[in-house]
Amino acid sequence: MAELPAHVTAAAPTVAELPAHVTAAAPTVAELPAHVTGALRRLPAPVCAYLYDTQALRAAAGRLRAALPPTTTILYAVKANGHPIVIRTLARACDGLEVASHGELQLALDAGARRIAFGGPAKTDAELAAAVHAGALLNVESTHELNRLAGLGLHADICLRVNRPGPALAGSHTMTGTPTPFGIDAAQLGTVLTGIPPGLRVIGFHLHAVSNNLDGTAHADFLTEAITWSTATAAAHDIDLRVVNAGGGLGVDYLTTASIDLTPLSRVTVPRGVELIVEPGRYLTADAGWYAAEVLDLKTTHGRTFAVLRGGTHHFRLPAAWGYSHPFTVLPIDTWDRPYPRPAVTGTAIDAVGELCTPRDVLTRNQHVDSLRAGDLLVFGRAGAYGWDISHHDFLRHDPPEFVLL
Repeated sequence: MAELPAHVTAAAPTVAELPAHVTAAAPTVAELPAHVTGALRRLPAPVCAYLYDTQALRAAAGRLRAALPPTTTILYAVKANGHPIVIRTLARACDGLEVASHGELQLALDAGARRIAFGGPAKTDAELAAAVHAGALLNVESTHELNRLAGLGLHADICLRVNRPGPALAGSHTMTGTPTPFGIDAAQLGTVLTGIPPGLRVIGFHLHAVSNNLDGTAHADFLTEAITWSTATAAAHDIDLRVVNAGGGLGVDYLTTASIDLTPLSRVTVPRGVELIVEPGRYLTADAGWYAAEVLDLKTTHGRTFAVLRGGTHHFRLPAAWGYSHPFTVLPIDTWDRPYPRPAVTGTAIDAVGELCTPRDVLTRNQHVDSLRAGDLLVFGRAGAYGWDISHHDFLRHDPPEFVLL
C-alpha cells in the first residue's frame, strides 16, 4: 500500500499546538475510564467490540444544552450512530431526532422521539409519505420534491434547504457555498417560493453548512448570520418564519483530545417566535464510544512492524475514509496460556491493521508503543460517531464486533 498523505504523521499534535479556539475535552483519548477497561477485560477472547457509554451520551447532551441559547431545539442526527439504545438515550436527553431515511425514521419512532426532522437529497415517494404521516418536519431539497409532495396529495408545514453562496465554515465536509447535491441554490429561491404547491406551507429554512467544525466562535457567528438571513428572506417573501434549522457541524479532533469550544454559542440571540434547531451527531456520540480489537499477530516486514487485529476498517472505517491515523491506547492482557512463545515488541512504532485481505485495511500508522504483545487490546477512543455505521460490514463476512452498552 502506498504511504499515507504527508498530513498523516507519526505523532499526533498536542493540544498546545492547536488554534486558540480549540479546547481539550474530557475524558482524554489516552486514559481509559475504569468501567471501560473492566468491561473489556470481561469479554471473551479474541476481543472485538464497540463500547457505548449512555451516561457519556447524556453528559454531552447536557453540556450542549447548557451552552446553547435558551429554548434551542436539539435534534440528535441518527446517522452518526444508529444503535437503538444510543438513539433511545439521546431521544430522551435531547428534544428529538434528525433522520435521513425510512429506516432511520422507523428507529426514531421506535425510540419514542418527541420531535423528528427528516432530511436528505434523495427521498423516495414512500419516505415522503411516511415522514408526513409520522408528523416529521420535512427539509425539502428541490422544486421537484415539492411537486412530488403535492402529487402525493400530502399537506405539511415544511422547511426549505438552501445552498447559500459565500465561504462556508471550516470543517471536514462542506455542504454549502459550493456545488453539492444538497438544497436549493439560493439564486433560485425566489422562483421556488413563488411556486409553492397548495397544501404545503414554508415555515423556515434548513441551512446546514459543514461537518466537524472546530471553531466555536465561527460557529456562533454562523448561527447568528443564519438567523439574520432567514429573517430577512422570510420578510422579503411574506413568510411567517417559525424555524431556522442550522443543522450540525459541531466537531471533535480525532488526532488530539480537542473539541469545539461551545462557550461562544451562548451569545447567539434568537428572535421571539422563531425556533432555532440544531442537529448534532458527532459531538454527542464520539466520546461516548470505544472500539477495541485484540492483537492476533505481530510481524515485521520490510522494516515496518504490523499489529494484526481481530477487527479493522470493516468495523471502524473512519480513519481510512478520512486518511488519518487514529490514536489508540494499549490495554495489556497478562494472561497467556498458549504452549508457544508470545509475540511481543518493545519501544517501536507499529501499524495497526485489520483482518481483511487488502493492504488498505489500516487504522493507524507509525504509532509508538512502549510494549505490545499478541493478546493485548488496542482501544480506539472517540469511536462513538461514524464508526460502525459507515463501515463495509459484509466484506469477507467476518463476525461482527460485540456491542456493549455501559
